[in-house]
Amino acid sequence: MTTSDERRAAGRAIQGQLWPAILEGPTGQFPAAKLAPDYFDHVQQSAFGDIWSRPGLEVRDRSMITVALLAALGQPDELRAHLAGALNVGISRQEIVEVIMHVSIYAGVPAAGSALRVAAEVLGTD
Repeated sequence: MTTSDERRAAGRAIQGQLWPAILEGPTGQFPAAKLAPDYFDHVQQSAFGDIWSRPGLEVRDRSMITVALLAALGQPDELRAHLAGALNVGISRQEIVEVIMHVSIYAGVPAAGSALRVAAEVLGTD
């Protein structure tokens, strides 16, 4: 069994792959983290320290799955952050578009359309 500190460190390492700026400064500096630091510590430990760090899937694969799920669930704010993270772990713009195209079949055209609008903000349209 791992300790909270080990889970926190594993989570921070995964988050650092997705969002390198996390490793450069103190955590918890954005407004929501200041409001609820325990919540963001919980996410770091459970989502990233427990699940994202498990063997069996690479971070890149988990990132692609997360983009698909957030697109399907209609979560634009989280999607925006995870699209930036996806680019940082080597997922190409074309792969992101293909993931969202796939979402359109299983979660619907409106969900995919919304996700593409968010992706256009993050990725640009060049």
